[in-house]
Amino acid sequence: MVDGSRPARATALVTGASSGIGENLARGLAARGHDLILVARRREPLERLARELESTYAAKSEVLLADLQSDDGLDAVRSRIERDDPLAVVVNNAGFGRYVPFAEQPPDEIEDMVRLDVMAVTVLSRAALGTMIPVQKGGLLNVSSTAGFVPGPSGAVYHASKAFVTSLSESLHEEAAPFGVHVTALCPGFTPTEFQQRADVHLTGLPNWMITDAGYVADQALAALERNDAICVPGFVNKAAAFAPRLGPRSVVRKVSGRVLKQI
Repeated sequence: MVDGSRPARATALVTGASSGIGENLARGLAARGHDLILVARRREPLERLARELESTYAAKSEVLLADLQSDDGLDAVRSRIERDDPLAVVVNNAGFGRYVPFAEQPPDEIEDMVRLDVMAVTVLSRAALGTMIPVQKGGLLNVSSTAGFVPGPSGAVYHASKAFVTSLSESLHEEAAPFGVHVTALCPGFTPTEFQQRADVHLTGLPNWMITDAGYVADQALAALERNDAICVPGFVNKAAAFAPRLGPRSVVRKVSGRVLKQI
């Protein structure tokens, strides 16, 4: 809760704030003078982060426990975005992936992935822009992935969901720009976080130059949002990997992507 004895600070909401890129985005926003609404399923990491942000940046944090794969959890976060004054920044970071042949992937896992990586991002983006556009200020950061630029054999649903997030965000960027509202899609490459554990991804088979640090990714993302870049791909190697597939035949892109994914 905001202390009435100090000037009011702008507030940012970050989903998936309990670890990895989301945790680093929360730190970056606190360093830029924001109070935080920290959203995730696990209380202890959020409360630990809230204490850190207050101690280090004098940022007040509200902990909001929510499972965005559930109707109740998604409704709770949507309602919080739409409550009171518009939030200064909304970050859709929560998501997961798994690399397994599509025909072997459990149907309930596919549904959970689509609900979190596609539906939750869509619903919360609508809530954010629905409050920001009328007042002509605010920023929406949707965390996508370089995976969205290429097909993903043995990771079909995750790659398709990230392609959706990037395309959605680019469209919203154009819609919101005339109103002074910023929208950016963050498309990181291989970044060691808890995401890899859940996805059963092992980065040990990749060279170091293909791996980016979560703190660096978060800093680049927030700078891009401030500039109102439509897409942020942190790191030169990732930029090349993201945009090179547009130049080659799709048959080649599919095969190369499949070979790279076999190494993780």
